Amino acid sequence: MDFFCPRHFTYILDPSSENHMPERRPFVRLPTDVYPVNYGLRLKPDLIDFTFEGKLEAAVEVTQGTNQIVMNCADIDIITASFVPEGGEEINATGFNYQNEDEKVTLCFPSTLQKGSGSLKIDFVGELNDKMKGFYRSKYTTPSGEIRYAAVTQFEATDARRAFPCWDEPAIKATFDITLIVPKDRISLSNMNVVDRKPYPEDHSLVEVKFATTPIMSTYLVAFVIGEYDFVESQSSDGVTVRVYTPVGKAEQGRFALEVATKTLPFYKDYFRVPYPLPKIDLIAIADFAAGAMENWGLVTYRETALLIDPKNSCASSRQWVALVVGHELAHQWFGNLVTMEWWTHLWLNEGFASWIEYLCVDHCFPEYDIWTQFVSADYTRALDLDALDNSHPIEVDVGHPSEVDEIFDAISYSKGASVIRMLHNYIGDEDFRKGMNAYLLKFQHKNASTEDLWECLEQASGKPIAAVMNSWTKQMGFPIIVVDQEQHGSDRVLKISQKKFCASGPRNDENCPNWMVPISICTSEDPSCTKMKVLLDQPETTVNITNVAPDHWIKINPGTVGFYRIQYSSAMLESLLPGIRDLTLLPVDRLGLQNDLFSLARAGMISTVEVLKVMEAFVNEPNYTVWSDLSCNLGVLSSLLSHTDFHEDIQKFIRDLFTPIGMKLGWDSKTGEGHLDALLRGLVLGKLGKAGHKATLEEARRRFKEHVEGKQILPADLRSPVYLTVLKHGDSTTLDTMLKLHKQADMQEEKNRIERVLGAIPAPDLIQRVLNFALSEEVRPQDTVSVIGGVAGSSKQGRKAAWKFVKDNWEELHNRYQGGFLISRLIKLTVDGFAIDKMAAEVKSFFESHHAPAAERTVQQCCENILLNATWLKRDADHIHQYLLQRKAPPV
Repeated sequence: MDFFCPRHFTYILDPSSENHMPERRPFVRLPTDVYPVNYGLRLKPDLIDFTFEGKLEAAVEVTQGTNQIVMNCADIDIITASFVPEGGEEINATGFNYQNEDEKVTLCFPSTLQKGSGSLKIDFVGELNDKMKGFYRSKYTTPSGEIRYAAVTQFEATDARRAFPCWDEPAIKATFDITLIVPKDRISLSNMNVVDRKPYPEDHSLVEVKFATTPIMSTYLVAFVIGEYDFVESQSSDGVTVRVYTPVGKAEQGRFALEVATKTLPFYKDYFRVPYPLPKIDLIAIADFAAGAMENWGLVTYRETALLIDPKNSCASSRQWVALVVGHELAHQWFGNLVTMEWWTHLWLNEGFASWIEYLCVDHCFPEYDIWTQFVSADYTRALDLDALDNSHPIEVDVGHPSEVDEIFDAISYSKGASVIRMLHNYIGDEDFRKGMNAYLLKFQHKNASTEDLWECLEQASGKPIAAVMNSWTKQMGFPIIVVDQEQHGSDRVLKISQKKFCASGPRNDENCPNWMVPISICTSEDPSCTKMKVLLDQPETTVNITNVAPDHWIKINPGTVGFYRIQYSSAMLESLLPGIRDLTLLPVDRLGLQNDLFSLARAGMISTVEVLKVMEAFVNEPNYTVWSDLSCNLGVLSSLLSHTDFHEDIQKFIRDLFTPIGMKLGWDSKTGEGHLDALLRGLVLGKLGKAGHKATLEEARRRFKEHVEGKQILPADLRSPVYLTVLKHGDSTTLDTMLKLHKQADMQEEKNRIERVLGAIPAPDLIQRVLNFALSEEVRPQDTVSVIGGVAGSSKQGRKAAWKFVKDNWEELHNRYQGGFLISRLIKLTVDGFAIDKMAAEVKSFFESHHAPAAERTVQQCCENILLNATWLKRDADHIHQYLLQRKAPPV
């Protein structure tokens, strides 16, 4: 599954089972005395009353005599249940004992069910809820403007039990025969292809649609959709039928995803050396969808913005996003669906792996995206930032009750997971990695596996100590900072390398400091793209001798920024590397990594922030989009921090000075021969200059905005975000009215989201309030409210205060809307992370002590820690920064 948000928001799993109690009760998995072999499932949803009727006929195996069957069941009423032993008489259940807190039901029988095969029959009814989980309703508008509902599913992690009574644990796999009874003018889809469609005898407006038997699979991957859709279709080179389903009238917007999917399936088949095991795969855009997408086997569900691309109105970053999400979900068809984790403890492996290989796949389909450099900015550095906190957690966390799943699904599981798999892939080498992956998939196909099983297969393929190395990265929290110093001995360079845990709050002298097994690569200025030496640092420190390095040559640790650690060079080593930023002899990914390491060392108080500002000025010739993107992100953090001072305008001038040369060079209009990355860079730079109040940019943005609104000259999609942001940041109530009108008129969800994310830039307090009220209105889809409020909080000091007050005032409605799910964690993080006053940490902590949000406990702790870190950073460095910015402005004497 993928959690949607633009870059630098986090991917998070859809948590699900929300029945958190303040006191955790011991959790017991389902008994194994009865298990399913096949589910025969008939469902008849009512799209008017939002209910459904269901009949389950499950072939089961009784492994030891029992007079009860325990299953998962939530928000479902069982009407009748019976058991028919093979060749025997039907035994009716005499009672249904619901344990609502555990989401279980016990069916009681008057006599013992004997060992052997049998059939369990259950009639039940349920509700098509509006909580974006289980079997739920999704609201859409027809082309003629009528509001209707589709019935759709989202079962991961533990919500199949809301659609039918089942053994809802990933290791209890079975086959499924699904039949849907639906209005005949609706499309109905499930995991497999349709094998029969006939009129429903009791009501001629309905049809009975029967799907082929699925392979053996986990309940959380079952899916069905009933609604009105158009589609585009193609076949992959290996004969799999691929369809992309879109809202009615928008079939053409499915073409791009179709192209990506048809290229991706053969790529994975070749990479894993295992064919895709189903006859078809459908990708479908769902109007109301909490996550970004979900990898249901053969029927992958998406938010509209993660699947639909309009050639005229979609920007380059949306195309890239769709390519990544399609790559992510299709990887799960093998890694997750064919081989499934034994329990939620190992879910990081599913998600970390898919979050890594989605980049491999996009790099294969679109080499011009330079996507691996973007990985470092989007996933790797974000994971480092979160994992440096005291309130981080190890990648692998024991999960008992499935309601604990949501707590661990954050940038650690996805982005750190992906980063350590990238490091592992680099350490093993592609050939042995693929060999090990193939052995793993063949050995465990249609079964369940744990993290250790994968390490064992990779160890056998590579002959390297994979389990020992990886356990140090997955089972302990945090990561090391590698401290490096050097001496020249004749023609040799001797490096002294040591490791200690990196903490966001600065160095600590703990006696029992953890160690990692760190694969370290080293390159020199002779050939920056070639690794000269590799060592595995498994001690606190070591000495490395590199032969034939001239005294005037530099040495760089971690070329390619692949190892998951920060680096602190001695000042002489750092000095020798900095010219490589100016003259671009360092690779883009290493220029980015160097700057990002220094920025995090400054935040941790290990160097002065002024040192980093000086390094940032060396990027004046920088041509690379991703390097600028990372710089921009860090300057955004600094600008937000300094909004708490009276010299906020000085850092805006610094940003204008840094971004003006590249802005002048790029101009406003794309030139012939420009590609994807130029479009991304132009949008980034103009947005940064506009937001920072660069006069010429603001004037041009206003002119183009006016022409756009008047319909004289429509803005290209790549310029809309920066122009909207700029005019709003320096706009008034008329500007806001115009933007809200554009929002209402927008036919495409991507355009609505684009506007929603920037509305918060409006400066006047009464208008900020209007934007916050708009966030909870009918105009904004429930899953998008979070980005509107987050946009307000991220735009200014007064925006942050107003957003926090708004969240507190509307807490009940917001908490109820997201049922304590992952969107609530996202909302809290976006709203409060930017504060930098000690007392705010206390206020946030005390609010959540009295307003319990169990799914967000860890997020609240992380936010409080970040607020305190910001406050310390500000106290420590504000004066130095101010002096430096003043002295920069002063005319040279």
